[in-house]
Amino acid sequence: MAPKKDKAPPPSSKPAKSGGGKQKKKKWSKGKQKEKVNNSVLFDQATYDKLLSEVPKYKQITPSVLSERLRVRYSF
Repeated sequence: MAPKKDKAPPPSSKPAKSGGGKQKKKKWSKGKQKEKVNNSVLFDQATYDKLLSEVPKYKQITPSVLSERLRVRYSF
């Protein structure tokens, strides 16, 4: 038995779309931006007391965790 041939779709009466300038340009979504935080540079008395009392109880102590929870800047 001979293999079956696939039938090609009949040509449409509409002309094929070309890459002309009539198409709308794609609008790229704006990426989500993180909110700027206003962290303090130096410890005030309340923050320092919180550092001494709460930080030893944290499971993981890293500069980023301290920066988030105490709202202070950090650098290496």
